[in-house]
Amino acid sequence: MVKIRLRRTGAKRQPSYRVVISDSRKARDGRFIETIGFYNPTTEPTTVNIHEDRALYWLSVGAQPTDVVKKLLNNAGTMDKLSRLKQGEALESLLAEATDNEVKAQQNHEEVPSSNTETVEEEVNEEAEVVADEESEAA
Repeated sequence: MVKIRLRRTGAKRQPSYRVVISDSRKARDGRFIETIGFYNPTTEPTTVNIHEDRALYWLSVGAQPTDVVKKLLNNAGTMDKLSRLKQGEALESLLAEATDNEVKAQQNHEEVPSSNTETVEEEVNEEAEVVADEESEAA
């Protein structure tokens, strides 16, 4: 039986996982068929990136997700799309919707760090000025 499950990577006490397609008889970190994403529970908020088109394909051909992966797919909305696929909706329209959602998410993700970087740079410059003033007063 083909399973969609997590494969552990990362150092000791710093786990991160790859979402892989694997034969259920293989070891957890053993041989796998395909990598379809990753999951990092140590970041705040947790980082989850699953290629929805590949997940839909494997689910449609009978791959069974483990409990944790099923939860991740539910949060991403992939399981809802699978049920719509089973009801007869075209796979192409679901994939187009998935790619549109990924593009929007990437745009939103790219906008946030740029403003954060500017404020962090300003704070670092202000702290550097304060330190320089303190050193000149001490001398």
